[in-house]
Amino acid sequence: MKVIAKILLSSALLAGSLAAIPADAAKAAGKVSIMLDGYPLFFPVEPTVLKGTTMVPFRAISEALGIQIVWNQKEQKITATKQNGDGSSKQVVLTIGSKNAVVDGKSVPLASAPQSIRNSTMIPLSFFSQQFGAGVAWDQPSQTVSITSPRKDMYTLGFYALSSFDERAFVPSFDSVAFGWSRIDSTGQFTMEGKEYKWPQAAGDVTPESIIQDADRQGTSPYLMVYSVDSSGELTKNLEDRALQEKTVSQIVEAASGKGFKGIALDLEGLGLTGDKSKAKSDYNAFVKNLSAKARAAGIKLTLVLHPLNSSYAGYDYKTLSGLADDLVIMAYAFEQEKGPEPLKQVDEAIRLALKETTKDKLILGISLGSENAGTVNDKIGLAKRYDLKGVAFWRLGLVGQPAWAKINESIEMK
Repeated sequence: MKVIAKILLSSALLAGSLAAIPADAAKAAGKVSIMLDGYPLFFPVEPTVLKGTTMVPFRAISEALGIQIVWNQKEQKITATKQNGDGSSKQVVLTIGSKNAVVDGKSVPLASAPQSIRNSTMIPLSFFSQQFGAGVAWDQPSQTVSITSPRKDMYTLGFYALSSFDERAFVPSFDSVAFGWSRIDSTGQFTMEGKEYKWPQAAGDVTPESIIQDADRQGTSPYLMVYSVDSSGELTKNLEDRALQEKTVSQIVEAASGKGFKGIALDLEGLGLTGDKSKAKSDYNAFVKNLSAKARAAGIKLTLVLHPLNSSYAGYDYKTLSGLADDLVIMAYAFEQEKGPEPLKQVDEAIRLALKETTKDKLILGISLGSENAGTVNDKIGLAKRYDLKGVAFWRLGLVGQPAWAKINESIEMK
């Protein structure tokens, strides 16, 4: 892009607003990059600077922040509407060539008038962000504007498994929590006993039953997580043995219903790494179809926890599965064995591939606190917000920590 800019941020940014970007910090010829929640925001027309005001394509930034827009060709007007969590809304109307905007019916001056450049309506970035509650930072050496999206109310799922007891106080903040207290074992049998994914012992007055009851009473839906991995072919064995599968499905639903769970989170990993991948998909679809029918008959919801479509595991048919389950969790992590924060490019790709198979309201982005930290967790949440997914799921309680928890609450409105 060809941009000549001079940029100055006001020394005190109001919370949730974007400061103006005037013209006294320019390089003779530089590129202005715009990052949204730590990841590049791609524009059909490059951002440009007109008389010291950074102009960006209106539709691109609106969609990235979940704002609905309507274009009136005859009047050359564009209307942006943002729904707020309390049921109210904010409306901004801009007219090509006019230095006055209309915000909720009142006239507000603009630093520069909106303009049409290569069929894209370009608007002042500062004004737009001020009106819709984004934050900003400017990095002079890299010529980068970093936008932080406003807090968003979205569905949250927490995983309680292994060593989660110390962070059980976080449970009421989630819409749902999946308790990893069952599995399919190495013989292909469903069990609530074993070494890791098992029904836990009581800790004084705190019992597994009381944790489930407390979660439900506090408005958090408790889910029974059923875990397994196909490392020894245990899943394949179960999927190919119709009698064993029928027994397993019935046991899962009976356990969930009998123990007071409101849903089932099925986390069967490792399918489709080798062998007949089409058969693995077909067999898993059949298992889920059976489970879904029995769960719904019992009034129990079904969440599927799945490898991302850009992983090595090709045994998951997102399109078919999304029609059988209430929602799908994309495990967009462990791309690099959780040795550090997950590559944003691969997480982004995982989301985009899933969106080709199903709708955004079915998708939950899985985020591992084994990979992320307080400095990176909101980058991943930002991608879920950018694509307007149903929500986010965190693996797991016990790994979160107060610093990351504080950052999560800055990005999304927990229950």
